[in-house]
Amino acid sequence: MNRRDTLKFLAGATAFAGSAGVLGRSALAQAPPPSGPFKLPPLGYAYDALEPNIDTATMTYHHQNHHNAFIGNLNGLVDKYPDLATKPIEDILSNLSAVPEAVRGPVRNNLGGHWNHTYFWELMTPGGAKAPTGDLKAAIDGAFGDLDKMKAAVKQAGMTRFGSGWAWLAVGKDKKLTAFNTPYQDTPHMDMGAKPILGIDVWEHAYYLKHQYRRPAYIDIWWNTVNWDKAAANFKKATA
Repeated sequence: MNRRDTLKFLAGATAFAGSAGVLGRSALAQAPPPSGPFKLPPLGYAYDALEPNIDTATMTYHHQNHHNAFIGNLNGLVDKYPDLATKPIEDILSNLSAVPEAVRGPVRNNLGGHWNHTYFWELMTPGGAKAPTGDLKAAIDGAFGDLDKMKAAVKQAGMTRFGSGWAWLAVGKDKKLTAFNTPYQDTPHMDMGAKPILGIDVWEHAYYLKHQYRRPAYIDIWWNTVNWDKAAANFKKATA
């Protein structure tokens, strides 16, 4: 989303944002699902469940509009690239050179966006643990020194992503935890071969309604939403 698109988005969202507290759980009503093999995955919690850390309006628009747009676009690509509906998503993203050149860009952007956002929703939960434990904690301490230093490294990755993208904590090819960023809707699988543990959406649409241009404030407060059980499961899978 560029600055012009952001302003259009904000203009349409203002009225909704003003009534978000009234809507509460009724905001769960979703836009009509696009027709095709790809479906918008449910959040697993209400749109207002992450308040006050992430506001109801942002969660609703982010899920129903932004993520749903990737779903519609992917369904429109299936006729041109039938493997899109049958191959595992991560296999496609890990080997984009095998995707026909005519649709490679749209597949990269939309399948990457679908994967990233599905991953993102699962990484957040209301009322979760405040910190990692067990093997993930030990790995974070070993790689960064402690949890706060890991958070600082991921924040630095998010802040140094010029424009739109994602900040990640992942297991790299060397089997060690590392923090880095990717542009746009690129995933850690693309070219890098990294296996993600957690990721933060740092596109403006993820925070602009609540924080405006203050990306650092959004990243800081996002840690209050982390599903550390899911992050631990991601780490176990990445190091298996």
